[in-house]
Amino acid sequence: MYAKHTKEKGQINMEYVQPIREKEKLDAMKLELMRSGYKNYMMFVVGINTGLRISDILSLQVKHVKDRTHIVINEQKTGKEKRFKINSFLKQELDKYITGMNEEDYLFPSQKCKNKPITRVQAYRILNAAGEKVGLGEIGTHTLRKTFGYHFYQKTKDIALLQELFNHSAPSVTLRYIGINQDMMDNAMDDFIL
Repeated sequence: MYAKHTKEKGQINMEYVQPIREKEKLDAMKLELMRSGYKNYMMFVVGINTGLRISDILSLQVKHVKDRTHIVINEQKTGKEKRFKINSFLKQELDKYITGMNEEDYLFPSQKCKNKPITRVQAYRILNAAGEKVGLGEIGTHTLRKTFGYHFYQKTKDIALLQELFNHSAPSVTLRYIGINQDMMDNAMDDFIL
């Protein structure tokens, strides 16, 4: 299970949201989100390729990505300025996506109000619907950030760098956040036989 409900307003407790570990499930999510709309696909792709929080993703405008090598933002949660590299795949996808858009346009505009981005609630609905269709069960918006972190760590094994990217206080916080502690405990128990 990828998420656990709390009792308040049916919200997902982010502590229990897990990353999408399987590459096949990531590909299935991309395909399903593309079917539901290019904007939905792009929101997912930006999230899993940058590790940005959903609030920061939704506030992105064309001017933040057009002709840029990095996304430079003041994080909404921390207020700190952060630079996130736009990898070659994301750059290519963004360039296609923003064709014909104005500099001030939000990347993920609301259908109801074009001069505002979609809400976190709408982003959750989009991602959760796709997650259900591809067999992930219920996922949350935080799944994107955790998925980035999980795969970044699996590729680099550099927990210190990931800790810095996420502004976490300790490596143990980062490992727990991306679900690696649980993976390590599970693997250790698989090999522990008395």
